[in-house]
Amino acid sequence: MPRSQRDTHRRVTAGVGCATALAAGFLLFPLKVVHAQDRPPLLEPMALEGTMKQFYRGANVVIVTTMDGVEHVYQFTKNLIVHGGRRPGVDALEGLRDGTTVVIHYTESGSRAAAEEIDLVGDEGLKTTEGVVTDINRRKKEITVTHANGKTETLQMTDLAATESEADSETSSDEASHIVIYYVDESGHKVAHFFKKGS
Repeated sequence: MPRSQRDTHRRVTAGVGCATALAAGFLLFPLKVVHAQDRPPLLEPMALEGTMKQFYRGANVVIVTTMDGVEHVYQFTKNLIVHGGRRPGVDALEGLRDGTTVVIHYTESGSRAAAEEIDLVGDEGLKTTEGVVTDINRRKKEITVTHANGKTETLQMTDLAATESEADSETSSDEASHIVIYYVDESGHKVAHFFKKGS
C-alpha cells in the first residue's frame, strides 16, 4: 500500500476511534446522571397523632386512625419503643383499647411506613400543655413556650422530636404559633416527645 494511502487509512481509523469514544462518553454520562437521581430518599423521621385501631403482634403491624378518619398501617420490630404503657416495649400494646390516643414516630420508604416509637397519650402516658412557641433550638433540643398566664417554660425535646420536621412549617407564622406539646415528666423535668399546631 502506498504511503499516502496508509496515512489516509490511519487518519480515518483514528477519526473513527475518536468518534466511537466520544459517542460512548455521551451514552455513559446520562446513565450516571439518571443513576444519581434514582438514589433512595433519606429516611427522615416524622410523627402523626391518631387513635389505635388494631394491633397484630404476629404480623408486627399496628393500624392507627388519624383525626380525619384515614387509616394508616405501620410495621414495627421487636425493638419498638413504647412510652406510657404499663409494660415495656411491644408488650405495652397488648390489650390496648381501641380509640386510645397515640403518637406514632415513623419513617417511610416507598409505600412502607416503619414505626420507631409509639407514645400513649393520657392516663399513665404523655400529658399535654399548650402555649405560644417563642423558640425552638434543635441543636440544644429545647423548645420554649409562653403559657396563657404569661409564664415562660423551656422543655427538653427527645431526639426524635428535635429532628421531626412537621412542626417547623406549622410554627413558622404568627398565626400558627400556638402549639400543643405532648410531654412526660422525668424526675421533675418536662420532656417533649411531640408538638403540633394548636387550635
